[in-house]
Amino acid sequence: MKALDYLTKEGCIARLFVISDDTYDQMVLQRLSSIKLQAKALTKTGLDEDQLKEIPPVYFHGWHIDRDSIERVGGDGKLRGSRYDATVLYFSDTQLFMYQYVFDMTEGGWKKEETLEFFYKDVVSFSTSTKTSERTRKDVSTFCLKVSGDSFYCSISGSPDAEKVISGMKQKLREKKNA
Repeated sequence: MKALDYLTKEGCIARLFVISDDTYDQMVLQRLSSIKLQAKALTKTGLDEDQLKEIPPVYFHGWHIDRDSIERVGGDGKLRGSRYDATVLYFSDTQLFMYQYVFDMTEGGWKKEETLEFFYKDVVSFSTSTKTSERTRKDVSTFCLKVSGDSFYCSISGSPDAEKVISGMKQKLREKKNA
């Protein structure tokens, strides 16, 4: 209920009764932490950590903006939403594995989980882009993995070192494709 009030109530009176931007951020990060994403990702993908020695796992997270999310620009000018996604990418000798978990702060039980796997030879590219929310006109940074005929997106708005990590992933992809 606190999350819904934070995202939907506005005005002078609301400021007296609605949680702060920082409190909302902490609520989201606590929920994210409670998921135990790395362990869940290994279980859902059926992988063993010994299979994943190519490069360290990559972890991205951030606001998940879609037509069903509720969005708000905080007092600090930053976009926040009801939905948040966290993605783990694992790299084996021959494949890339992805696990994504999306949850909604206003719908306690709502979640979406997805696992994907790709052979390096099938990956066309890794890239980043900026998606602008139609409702708030604020930007969200995203990572895109492209394969022939499909693309997978996840938010990187909560991952400050994402560009550096993606650069390393691109180098690994080049090595695998040229091997």
